Amino acid sequence: MTSIAPSSCPSAATFASIHTLKKSPRVPVLFLGHGSPMNAIEDNAYRRSWQALGSEFGAHAGAKFPTPQLILCISAHWLTRGWYFTAMDKPKTIHDFGGFPQALFDQQYPAPGAAAAVKEIAQTIPVPAIGLDTHEWGLDHGTWSVLKPMFPNADIPVVQLSMDYDRPASEHFALGRELAKLRGLGVLIVGSGNVVHNLRAMRPNGPPGQTYDWAREFDAVTADHVLEGRLSALQDFQKLGQIAQLAHPTFEHYLPLLYAAGAASVDPSRDAARVFNADFQGASISMRSMVWS
Repeated sequence: MTSIAPSSCPSAATFASIHTLKKSPRVPVLFLGHGSPMNAIEDNAYRRSWQALGSEFGAHAGAKFPTPQLILCISAHWLTRGWYFTAMDKPKTIHDFGGFPQALFDQQYPAPGAAAAVKEIAQTIPVPAIGLDTHEWGLDHGTWSVLKPMFPNADIPVVQLSMDYDRPASEHFALGRELAKLRGLGVLIVGSGNVVHNLRAMRPNGPPGQTYDWAREFDAVTADHVLEGRLSALQDFQKLGQIAQLAHPTFEHYLPLLYAAGAASVDPSRDAARVFNADFQGASISMRSMVWS
């Protein structure tokens, strides 16, 4: 596969080739630590923070951002060879977990898809070639667990972008930079994963606030990069050695951050980062989340 060489800014030609979306005020970029699927239905601080974030969008008094025309989510839970967009009109709600109460399996998020839009978007990104999935995937819990509290009416079209786990971190970041051009077309880019994610080390019944030293260190290094605007440095997370290996025995939950950071890195002078949920679930899951606007 040819390495991605992203453009630095959207072109008029790019916008002209996407007929299904209209130019709009620039929307933010999000990275959301989603943690346990139960956060989607429990009345806890994480779910309430997603509800509060959703209230910042719209045409009502006090809204900070316009209602998105389309939500593009990169979830930790859809890994493929190559890259794909969901391209069905009615993406199914996927319950890709086990061992949880029936109430969680009963959850549905019937947001419409945007097959025509993603076909046009894919054509504006020649490298890498992005395929169109018309029937296999849908909206997994990395997507609907955060979007349902934010946009409970499920009336904004939602598409997912898969991730090729075998490609280097630099290519995920570069594809995020390519996606940045969609912000001026009302596309809300959402990375959904976790800054630290080690399920094997979880202590679900441990004292509140208890966290491993290695988890805190990896989370703090990541936060410093974000808050200081060193977004390209996030690609080098594996250089932290053992700390990175402990924070991510597998790193699919970190990769969505690279897409969000890539999209925010195109115009850093305009994108200040706001951090929230800067704590841990079960001692080894960082819930740190960011809004770039």
